[in-house]
Amino acid sequence: MKKLLFTATLALGLVLSALADGPAWLTDLPKAQAKAKAEGKLVLVNFTGSDFCSSCMRLHKEVFPAKEFAEYAQKRLVLMEADFPMKKKQAPALKEANAALAKQFKVDGYPTLLVLNAEGKKLGEVEFDLFDASPKDLVAAIEKVAKPAKP
Repeated sequence: MKKLLFTATLALGLVLSALADGPAWLTDLPKAQAKAKAEGKLVLVNFTGSDFCSSCMRLHKEVFPAKEFAEYAQKRLVLMEADFPMKKKQAPALKEANAALAKQFKVDGYPTLLVLNAEGKKLGEVEFDLFDASPKDLVAAIEKVAKPAKP
């Protein structure tokens, strides 16, 4: 009985920990597109400087994990991150793929959020207040770009 209780507690802890981190972000655009196509969703690509951009860090810490954004993303989006860290190590292939995406979509600053359809066509850039965006504000800004392209 003690083992069962311990296992259940551990499992619950892992689930809560995963939920606390917010929605899952993919790092491979073709995989994100395939998932979006299979699920009838759009792709939100977050171009971020995760270890130096203060607005990027705030989004990851306060906005993306928030219940309102997480629930919206689960229903409507496949999340994809293209990270450009200064200190964190990245696999050379990932670094190269992210650089190619930034060039393809003409991204020149962080954070930049793009909404793509499942085929990878850019529907638009999400415009929001970098310093004060709430989860509700971000959802509204994404929806403004995504509405014309409801899958």
